[in-house]
Amino acid sequence: MSITVKNITKSFHNQKVLDHISFELKKGEIVGFLGPNGAGKSTMMKILTTYHPADEGEAKVNSFDVVTERKSVQKSIGYLPEHNPLYLDMYVKEYLAFNAEVYKTDKNRIAEVIEQTGLTSEDHKKIGQLSKGYRQRVGLAAALLHDPEVLILDEPTTGLDPNQLLEIRKLIRGIGKEKTILLSTHIMKEVEAVCDRVLIINKGILVADKKLSDLRNDEEQIIEVEFDYRIEEAFLNQLPHVTRVKNLVGFLYEITFDTSKDMRPAVFDFAHDNQLKTLQLSRKNRNLESLFTELTG
Repeated sequence: MSITVKNITKSFHNQKVLDHISFELKKGEIVGFLGPNGAGKSTMMKILTTYHPADEGEAKVNSFDVVTERKSVQKSIGYLPEHNPLYLDMYVKEYLAFNAEVYKTDKNRIAEVIEQTGLTSEDHKKIGQLSKGYRQRVGLAAALLHDPEVLILDEPTTGLDPNQLLEIRKLIRGIGKEKTILLSTHIMKEVEAVCDRVLIINKGILVADKKLSDLRNDEEQIIEVEFDYRIEEAFLNQLPHVTRVKNLVGFLYEITFDTSKDMRPAVFDFAHDNQLKTLQLSRKNRNLESLFTELTG
């Protein structure tokens, strides 16, 4: 496994930020790391990149322990933090040469990563002259210089326009064919477009570890129905295959079923048999956003 995390726990000022987190990532996986603000995502990434030690548990990158083999872990990881630290007065090539010197990397890698990240047309400019999208490319180029096995990307597309988003996503997908990528983001569509798998963390607890293909094939379905007055949720639980009933607002309800069979006729017949008037009735696709809301809302 490229990344192994077992029972990682971390607290700051008596507040538990991570609570016995465990997961594994293998080579060639692009994994989305999701959670509300303050859920513990950045802390987990900083533990993996050796910036913070955990209070309990064990984490390994390429079989190297993040505590006892820090240098080997750092050589194995390319890290792009949320706030990309760049020297804006340096030229692109100059900045990458500086990083190559730090990593003691062959200078020939500079030309390779410039081409790989699509910086060829901009490599003669100062970083401060570049757009946000190209600055992110510079950060990725620096992270790739030492040809790491693992990439950890914290909010890599923050502040990008739609065209820049597409470019960076395409770049990440290309890199992910050869490396393991753990990618933190708040953008659900980004995870669905780029990732193979998703980890969802809430209040320091891992609440989901799911392949995107499994999510797309999930037999669960969600029906939204609005009545003309408020109904007790327990009453709607009498419907077959119901796993969850939630009053969204007013007289609008969200009913989750554990079957792929279209349950709209059953809801309509149930309402008719119980003399309930339905004002609207619709089926929602089960997607990452609905799963995230259900687990963290």
